[in-house]
Amino acid sequence: MNKEVIGGADGPTSVFLAADWMDWFNVLGLFVMICVLLPNIIYAIKFKGVKNKCTSKVMNILEQVGRYACMILMVFCIGMRSFGFFSLEECLIYLLGNIFLIIVYWIIWLLYFVKQKAWKSMALAILPTAIFLLSGITQRHFLLIIAATIFGVAHIYVTYKNIRD
Repeated sequence: MNKEVIGGADGPTSVFLAADWMDWFNVLGLFVMICVLLPNIIYAIKFKGVKNKCTSKVMNILEQVGRYACMILMVFCIGMRSFGFFSLEECLIYLLGNIFLIIVYWIIWLLYFVKQKAWKSMALAILPTAIFLLSGITQRHFLLIIAATIFGVAHIYVTYKNIRD
């Protein structure tokens, strides 16, 4: 009995692997975004009404544009032919690098919830930028790299203004 397989898989796995949505939807990117957003949601619930002290409208707008562009580009393969990696090494760097960065991010968030310090605020601004950049570079997703750069510069600037003032 000869079975057709896709990627060495059969049955439901073949259907999953052959699905057209895999070309434009990044499940791993969605998981990374959920991991990045969870502590932010907890913070928003726990610390309601925290004011943004940054008065630069340009930087505040760039931060939001960069943030939402990164979130969209992490999940949807806009500007790419499809989600994927050019080598196993790039895939491993993506996976292990993001796991490491997310663990560090969560640890600093836990420390931040206990006691807010300037260095923790800056780390919490830098780490998501690093996650977005790592994801963009390993996937050769140039729009994500551009969005991450915009987000990173603006987010670090806004964070610095908020801890300084």
